[in-house]
Amino acid sequence: MAGVTFLSFGNGAPDVFSSIVSFMGTSTGSGAVGLNSVLGAGFFVSSVVVGAICIFVSSHGVSVDKKSFIRDILFYFITLSSVLVIVTVGAINIWGAMVFVSLYLIYVVLVYTMDSNGHNEIQAGDPLEESAAPLLEHSSNGENLVSIENGGINNGSHEDDQNGKNTVCGRFKHIVDLGFLYGIDKPLSLPRRMTIPCASDENWSKPYAVISVTLAPVLLVALIWGSHKETLVPYLIGGLAGIVFGSLAIFTSNKFNPPRSKKFLMVWLLGGFLMSVTWIYLVAGELVSLLGTLGKLFGISPLILGLTILAWGNSLGDFISNSALAKKGGKDGAQTAISGCYAGPIFNAIMGLGLGLLISAWSKYPTPFTIPRDITLYETVGFLMAGLVWALIMMLRNDMKLDKVMGYGLLAIYACFISIRLFQVLLF
Repeated sequence: MAGVTFLSFGNGAPDVFSSIVSFMGTSTGSGAVGLNSVLGAGFFVSSVVVGAICIFVSSHGVSVDKKSFIRDILFYFITLSSVLVIVTVGAINIWGAMVFVSLYLIYVVLVYTMDSNGHNEIQAGDPLEESAAPLLEHSSNGENLVSIENGGINNGSHEDDQNGKNTVCGRFKHIVDLGFLYGIDKPLSLPRRMTIPCASDENWSKPYAVISVTLAPVLLVALIWGSHKETLVPYLIGGLAGIVFGSLAIFTSNKFNPPRSKKFLMVWLLGGFLMSVTWIYLVAGELVSLLGTLGKLFGISPLILGLTILAWGNSLGDFISNSALAKKGGKDGAQTAISGCYAGPIFNAIMGLGLGLLISAWSKYPTPFTIPRDITLYETVGFLMAGLVWALIMMLRNDMKLDKVMGYGLLAIYACFISIRLFQVLLF
C-alpha cells in the first residue's frame, strides 16, 4: 500500500507537477507538453527501464508474480485507453476529470484487495528489507563521497586520501575541494533547508528547525498568492503564522534531538512532506518554462522537449533505483522493481494528467476545458501499448521469467518510436 500511495507520489512528483504546471500555463501548447511528458516518461520507464532490468537479471532466471504483473499491465491499458478517449473527444468537464482521477483510487483498492487475499507476493517485511539493503549500502557509500555537512571529503580511496593529507599539497587540495563543493552546494541546499522542516536524528539542528517552520508559511503564501500583489494581507498572515510556529518550535524542541512524541513528530513529518512537495512544484514550474524558452530559441517543438528531455530527466531516478534494486535485491528486488515500473507510470498518468485536467476544468467551469490538439499523442500511446503487449506476451511465454529477448524487444520498440519522432521533427 505504501508503494502505490506515498512511494508512488514521491517518485512521481516531478512528472505530476510538471504536468500540472504545463496545464496551468498560458501558451497554446502547454497542456500538450504535460501530456507528452507524462506519457513519454511512462513509455521510458515501461520500456527502457523494464528492458534494462530484463537484460541485467536474465542470467539469474528470476520470475515475477503472474497475477500482479497482469493486473498492472491491464490497468495501464485502461488508463491509456481513458487518455485516448479524452484526447479524441477534445474536451473534458470537471466531472469527467474527477472520474478520471478516481481511477487511481480503484487501482489502490484493487492492489489492497489482492494483497489481503494473498494473491500479491510482494511483502513489506524482511524480504523487502533484505532486497533494499544493497541500495542502502550504496546510498551510504555515495553520501561518503561528498559529506559537506560533516566537513570532510572522501574521494573513494581512504588510504590514498590519508597519505595525501600528510603532505602540504594533500591538505591544500583537501581545502580547495571542500571549499569548491561547499560553494556549489550551499546556494542550492540552504534555501531548501531553511524552508523544509526536518526531524531526522542525523540532520537535526534546532536553529534550522526554528527558521524552517518560520519561513515555510511565508513561502507557501508567496506561491499561492504571488500573482495577487495588490494586497499584503496574505503575507502578513503567513508571517504571523510563521512567528507562531517558530515560537512553538523553540519551546517544544531541544538542542540535540528532534521531537520524540508521536504527536509532535507527525506534525514535523507532515510539514516536511508538504514543503518538499512545494519545492518540487517550484522547480517543475521553472523547468517547464525553461523548456518553452529553449524550444523558441532553437526552433524545437516544446512537445518534443517534453517527450524526450523532460521525460528522461523525470525518469532518471526510476532507472537508477529500479535497476540497482533488480540487480542486487534478488527475486524480491526484481519483483519490487518490475512492479514499480508499472505502478509509477499508472500513478503519473492518472494523477499527473488527472489533476492537471481537474484544475483546468475547474477554472473553466461550467464550460468544458478544451484539450490541446496533438495528433502525435496517438503515436505515443500506440507505441506504448505495443510495448505493454510485447511484455505481456513474452512474460506469459517464458513462464513469467525475465529474459534478454523481452528486454531487447522493449528497447527496440522505444528506439523505433524515438527515431520516428526525431525524423518527423527534422523533416517538418
